Amino acid sequence: MSAMPELTEAFGTDLPHEKLLIVKGPRSGLTISIAVHSTKLGQALGGCRLWSYDNWVEAVHDSLRLAEGMTYKNAAAGLRRGGGKTVIYLPRGTELDAERRRAVMLDLGDAIASLDGAYMTAEDVGTSADDMAIVAERTSDVCGLPSDKGGVGEPSDATAHGVYAGILATLEAVFGDRTVAGRRFIVLGLGHVGSLLATRLAGDGGILTVTDVNPVKRQLAARLGAQWTEPDEATRVPGDVFVPAGVGGILTPEVVDGLQVRAVCGPANNQLAERSVADLLRERGIAWAPDFVVNAGGVIFLDTLTRPGASAEATRERVEQIGDTVARIFEDARDRDVTTLAAAEALAMERLDAVPALV
Repeated sequence: MSAMPELTEAFGTDLPHEKLLIVKGPRSGLTISIAVHSTKLGQALGGCRLWSYDNWVEAVHDSLRLAEGMTYKNAAAGLRRGGGKTVIYLPRGTELDAERRRAVMLDLGDAIASLDGAYMTAEDVGTSADDMAIVAERTSDVCGLPSDKGGVGEPSDATAHGVYAGILATLEAVFGDRTVAGRRFIVLGLGHVGSLLATRLAGDGGILTVTDVNPVKRQLAARLGAQWTEPDEATRVPGDVFVPAGVGGILTPEVVDGLQVRAVCGPANNQLAERSVADLLRERGIAWAPDFVVNAGGVIFLDTLTRPGASAEATRERVEQIGDTVARIFEDARDRDVTTLAAAEALAMERLDAVPALV
């Protein structure tokens, strides 16, 4: 995002979110934006993103956009959770030392505490379980702490597991079976989740082309026997499934026009640069598994294991049900002759509308 977003153009003159808190941390001096989109299904849950932007308004815009996405994600996953998100604005070129990083996490904890239980945070892009342990010094409305500090740890494994279930459902919808062996996958982004997916796909016989902005990831490509391509070329590589596993907004009209795959399914948030891209994908006959459904394994993991009586087995079963949800969305989209985005949003709204507002 290079230009300052017009928030009213994006969200209207009447803010659709329940709460928007913008504070400058007194310890760190960094701007923190916490957006709570909905608490109709319960306390809002969404991670904390620490990211660089051109200005603080872009960070606020991102928090609002991501919070709305979390409402749909949590509802579609069948969770009794609302949607929210935190974005910490890191001016470009700024590097945090350990002292200032701790300071901003303490600032975040105080900001969350001021919301009186409306929102719970967890790790996200740019933050970690150790960061959440610092947040926990100031508020109990945080999850995903390290296991040695009483938490359930980072949810990357669960996220990857859910995405894999979504990939299998996508293969069945497009090709008629769930066979990974011999299928060609292009994985864009080899962070925690992307690396786990690439490793599992390769282990199951998938033929991989991979890339990442960090050239060190070539070592993983070599270990997996995967072909390496440059990030700006990945969307034009011929294959069966494109797996976006980096930052959002990757699916622009221009990118979709150049895709040479039958399907898109991956963990990256907010993959569509604009809503109309869902129509373009449909027109090109490219099956798109909506990201907010596919990547819900992390929030399912965090929500389920933080509740009394939770078990790892039950949590794993809930995550695996993402595949069933993806299959339903493809079926609904086909039966109703709509995009998968429309079908997924309809499913989320069905669950939101079925539950009275919590008071």
